[in-house]
Amino acid sequence: MLPDVKRFDMKRPAMRMHLGLLMRVLTLPTLLSHKNKLTKIGMEGIKPPYVLLCNHNAFMDFSVALKATRFKRVNFVVAIDGYLKREWLLRFIGCICKRKFTRDITLIKQLKLVKKRGDIAAIYPEARYSLCGTTAVLPESVGKLAKMLDIPIVTLICHGHHVNSPFFNLPDHKVKGTEATMTCLLTPEQLRSMSAEEIQKCIEKAFVYDDYAWQAENKIAVTYPKRAEGLQKVLYQCPHCGREYRMSASGATLRCDECGKAWSMDEYGALKATEGETEFSHIPDWYEWERGNVRREVRAGKYGITLQARGYALPNASGFIDVGNAVLTHDMSGFTVRGHYKGEDYELIIKASTQYSVHIEYEYLGKYGDCVDLNTLNDTLYVHPEGRDYSVTKMALATEELYALYNEQA
Repeated sequence: MLPDVKRFDMKRPAMRMHLGLLMRVLTLPTLLSHKNKLTKIGMEGIKPPYVLLCNHNAFMDFSVALKATRFKRVNFVVAIDGYLKREWLLRFIGCICKRKFTRDITLIKQLKLVKKRGDIAAIYPEARYSLCGTTAVLPESVGKLAKMLDIPIVTLICHGHHVNSPFFNLPDHKVKGTEATMTCLLTPEQLRSMSAEEIQKCIEKAFVYDDYAWQAENKIAVTYPKRAEGLQKVLYQCPHCGREYRMSASGATLRCDECGKAWSMDEYGALKATEGETEFSHIPDWYEWERGNVRREVRAGKYGITLQARGYALPNASGFIDVGNAVLTHDMSGFTVRGHYKGEDYELIIKASTQYSVHIEYEYLGKYGDCVDLNTLNDTLYVHPEGRDYSVTKMALATEELYALYNEQA
């Protein structure tokens, strides 16, 4: 696809961070307005170079990371869409570009350069905002990467960022008292004494979090009146009648348009049925119920959907290229996109056995609608399905469950 279009230069060495003090000053209003509290554990004597592994819930994550690293030089790993129309700026401040959910050896070379310079490599291994404030799947390679780099592994786990600005409802909800914990998880000596699998398990354990449980425990009230709007993107299946793709939300109420059942979302993030049984009061429990349903569909070999769609390519940071109408299929074999652009047919195939997760967007940029973001090492294609009878959340869950299935069979 687009053979004559220049691709983003992923191999250009990342610059050392510039404007560090200015960037930290610019993030102060956000940190102060949300009364962010940072706790450091085991960080005494820990100096760069080190790897900073951060959980990912909202843009505020970056502000807290800058606060946590004080005046040290940091290279952030950023997805290519983050460079859109501002490549010069992100390169100038030392960011490292990555196409999501690809196995990119160029990234390893960039991280080795950061280590050689004695700086901090900030990585968001979940590679997307959490959909409902709980841990997204981590790549199996993070343990191997940590062992190979042989420098301290530091985690930065933030709480309250999803509650303040959930992926499905981005406006600032004015949450105060957000928290973050910066921990030296593993020293080089510990890394050398552990296998990559042991390191992986240690990192996965450190990444267990639940923003809604944190909200309830700390009695953080969200008075934003439209707090449930967009939640139907995550909770796409009704637990009362079982119908998919007929959920809607308005204000603080979530509703099934098929059977009429409704749930109210209170100021502490809990759901309660307006009538009858409350199937799930905890949002992540509803989400995991959906995952279980998708898992059964996958294990029975019955998962599959084909949709008419529109494709937008992002070969570089200059802007999206409308590549026209396409047909998107997601089934037991993985993703297939077929389309026609400038007199030529194109096809993108991503096998389910090679992709452990997928990036999705809700109402992308406020005008493109929901989409799946499919990547190869050289291309990125945002695919926007048409109609109502689909859920990109279900596609994301199915991607993870398909990969798990094929991994077991390997």
